[in-house]
Amino acid sequence: MAAQMTQELTLDLRVERFPYHQPFRISGHVFTETALLVAELSDGTHVGRGEGAGVYYLGDDIGHMLAEATRVRNAIERGAARADLQQLLPPGGARNALDCAYWDLEAKQAGRPVWELAGLKPPRALRSTLTLGADSAGNMAKAALAIDPEAPIKVKLTGDLSDDIARVVAIRTARPHAWIGVDANQGYDIATLAKLLPVLVDTKVAQLEQPLKRGREADLDGLKRPLPFVADESAVTLADTATLVGRFDVVNIKLDKCGGLTEGLAIARQARKLGLEVMVGNMMGTSLSMAPSFVLGQLCDIVDLDGPTFLARDRVPAVEYRGGMIHCPAEIWG
Repeated sequence: MAAQMTQELTLDLRVERFPYHQPFRISGHVFTETALLVAELSDGTHVGRGEGAGVYYLGDDIGHMLAEATRVRNAIERGAARADLQQLLPPGGARNALDCAYWDLEAKQAGRPVWELAGLKPPRALRSTLTLGADSAGNMAKAALAIDPEAPIKVKLTGDLSDDIARVVAIRTARPHAWIGVDANQGYDIATLAKLLPVLVDTKVAQLEQPLKRGREADLDGLKRPLPFVADESAVTLADTATLVGRFDVVNIKLDKCGGLTEGLAIARQARKLGLEVMVGNMMGTSLSMAPSFVLGQLCDIVDLDGPTFLARDRVPAVEYRGGMIHCPAEIWG
């Protein structure tokens, strides 16, 4: 890891909003834009940037993020280091924006890329899923045919069993050879899940993400998992990771949930030790969010970094999606 800074810094915080091409529907929610907290840290010569989208189901909205970051502004400007953020702030979008700004600043000060400071190998392009928001079965099948044919497909479910079955069957019929994962976003209970699982097996779905509500993880005890289960809302921080063993097979790390790249890397390494596979996801930020997640993605088995594809506009420069892969130019961040 990079040496921690002790010099005084200047912190700039602002809110930026990025509308979507069209509304995006998941279980229990419809989104039309992403409101982002942007943090810029300056030592007078170099500027580090980061952004946070927050965690909607934990009340971590833009107002909360801005208040949290403002609360620690004095400590940061007096010389707090990146490691101090772990005590100054709880996990969430504010800590993510600040943590990533620190990483970016440290890389510029050292003249070395973040991946090198983090002890990783040079980054490679990553195969990334493209997500289909919940819609009618027919519309989702059409959408599956319209996206990059080489990209894995992530399907949002709503918790309505009959509609979800129709969605999965229609998409598999349209794309018979595609990798398909489904994300229930806490939409099921243990009884309805038992009815969904055989359909997922029959349609050769590769994984099921977050079937039950956060807090109901014990309901999975003793359940035979006929396909890999992925923990998302059930896996927020490093402390949650050990509780997943025996209930899930994969942990989905999102920097907004865990509060930045520092903890995201720690979760990935801990998950490996516990025998869990690792996924990196996103909370629908711009390319400035995808870039640090792309660094984490170098340690992951499954990559879901398609947030900018939903935006009406992205930052420049931006990540690129082609051939089923996400490419992240070095000049974006880090």
